[in-house]
Amino acid sequence: MSVSSIGMESTGYRVFSGGIWEEKYGYARAVVAGDRVIVSGCTSTVDGEVRHVGDAYRQAMTAIDIALEAVLMGGLTREDVIMVRYYVVEQRHFDLAGRAINEVFGKVRPACTGVRVAGLVDPRMLVEIEIEALRA
Repeated sequence: MSVSSIGMESTGYRVFSGGIWEEKYGYARAVVAGDRVIVSGCTSTVDGEVRHVGDAYRQAMTAIDIALEAVLMGGLTREDVIMVRYYVVEQRHFDLAGRAINEVFGKVRPACTGVRVAGLVDPRMLVEIEIEALRA
């Protein structure tokens, strides 16, 4: 499943992916504020279904792809990413999510925070990722 199939659209200062949680909980996938794009937490949910159940690494890669699509829709690129926040539900997932972040952002070197949480909105979700980007 590719991120482009999600069909993100930009509406001025907001980016919407059409994801089920955006509509249900009343938020945008990303907000464009001046030279910044702030992306809401992304999981491996595609077309309403959690992908890669049980695989934290692949969930992280999918979440990053979704978040980067929102950054692009906001007019910035991967090289503009300045902050990555990630949330995992199990201690053993830190290295798996970290590996995905390094593969995508290793040359960019944004600031990064990883947090272990009690759970995410769907128990099949293992990783959630937020990204902030700034036009240099």
